[in-house]
Amino acid sequence: MMPLLILNLFFAAVFTLLLGSTRISAFIGGFFIGYIILWVSSPLYPDTRYFRKLPKTINLVLYFFKELVISSFRVTWDVITPSHISRPGIIGVPLSARTDLEIFLVSSLLSLTPGTLSVDLSEDRHTLFVHVMFLEDGDKTRHDIKNGLEKRVLEVMR
Repeated sequence: MMPLLILNLFFAAVFTLLLGSTRISAFIGGFFIGYIILWVSSPLYPDTRYFRKLPKTINLVLYFFKELVISSFRVTWDVITPSHISRPGIIGVPLSARTDLEIFLVSSLLSLTPGTLSVDLSEDRHTLFVHVMFLEDGDKTRHDIKNGLEKRVLEVMR
């Protein structure tokens, strides 16, 4: 049987073709309608985690884009103003992520966000060292990374 994500993408593509549209909004609308159809027929798929994972994945993507926009403005403001407000530093963030993919996603998404860069992973793979451009409070920054990005990545992956 087709994984439900593939089936949902197929529904979205068919919906877009039936409308004769090339707009992304038609595809997203078709994806949403396909999701509802699959959700209504969910008793046919008793062993799926699709209906729990998709909302969490969307939450991760929206959180990442929010952080991306905020940090982009913050870095831009620091670059264009004469007085610099950056206080760079390196902190160790204890990880709950254990698998290679979980660690990779957390470190990559951190590095993609302006103002942060994953520098190294400890030998025991329990601590990620992160360079932070605006480090006011190390404990707050650790808390924000653990309860923000890492938490959402783990919700999607586990």
